[in-house]
Amino acid sequence: MSEELPAYAERVLEAVERIPPGRVMTYGDVAEWLDEGGPRQVGRVMALYGGAVPWWRVVRSDGLPLPGHAARALEHYRTEATPLRLTAGGDPRLDMRRARWDGAPVQDGGEVPGEVPGRDG
Repeated sequence: MSEELPAYAERVLEAVERIPPGRVMTYGDVAEWLDEGGPRQVGRVMALYGGAVPWWRVVRSDGLPLPGHAARALEHYRTEATPLRLTAGGDPRLDMRRARWDGAPVQDGGEVPGEVPGRDG
């Protein structure tokens, strides 16, 4: 990360880089994981600096892809085998029950992410 980034932005981006492929966290989940800020602060960091990290792994709590980025996000979700479901209208939506990551080590033999700086316990 660049030394020019605000400390909070750097922490958010480091957290996002640790989300395993095929899994997602909400903006609020990231803030809670860092024990700092809130969903809007995480969203602001992602809007300003998120292009260099797997931005599609940070989502709204309703599981809908971000407006304007849905097609690109869906490509990533399909490539990473992120659990999806269809809405009543037939639109793809993240299956948050299955796709949401709580920050715990990956149990399926995948890479175990390290601790996020500043996160207790």
